[in-house]
Amino acid sequence: MKIAIFGAAGRIGSRIVTEALNRGHHVTAIARKPETYTLIHERLTVARGDIFESQSVEGAVFNHDAVVSAYSPTHGAAPSSIVELVLSLSNGLKQANVKRLVIVGGAGSLEASPGIAVVDTPNFPAEYKPVAEAHREALKAWQNENELDWTVASPSAEIVPGERTGNFRTGTTQLLVDEQGKSHISMEDFAVAILNEVENPQFIKKQFTVGY
Repeated sequence: MKIAIFGAAGRIGSRIVTEALNRGHHVTAIARKPETYTLIHERLTVARGDIFESQSVEGAVFNHDAVVSAYSPTHGAAPSSIVELVLSLSNGLKQANVKRLVIVGGAGSLEASPGIAVVDTPNFPAEYKPVAEAHREALKAWQNENELDWTVASPSAEIVPGERTGNFRTGTTQLLVDEQGKSHISMEDFAVAILNEVENPQFIKKQFTVGY
């Protein structure tokens, strides 16, 4: 497959790139400043693209089979940018006639218990709340998108660099916790789940989550 990836230089995005290359896919890493992208691979192309400009998105993703957005609001970007990119990204894909899109979402929009989102629980860290609420608003926006075959992939409450085991559980809208009550996933295994969904779609126009 030919897979275009936004946010390819990020902590999660870089692992998605590695996982896709290891599976034999042709990957386009899309960056606003491609000259700063250092990974070199025979099946990797680095392209200039701005996720907030639909024409730029169109040019970057044209002739690809699937697109992954691992965008995160770094370098001073406002959390609201997570919501703002929905329009430009979706329009760009439609203009390029690319239907398949997997978006890295947030854990805060998952349900901690029926009807109660994780972000609304009493102990949710205040410093993460703006980003979590933006991810929830973006999810709502994606749920109104009918033309694209989108999927929002939400990690567990804790996602950190770790081991690629390939052993994890998937769920839908409920936060996954292990037998000790911990909700966690490595970035490497989250990337495995992303590529599994790209290759073998199970959650078209739905949210899913991953955890141990």
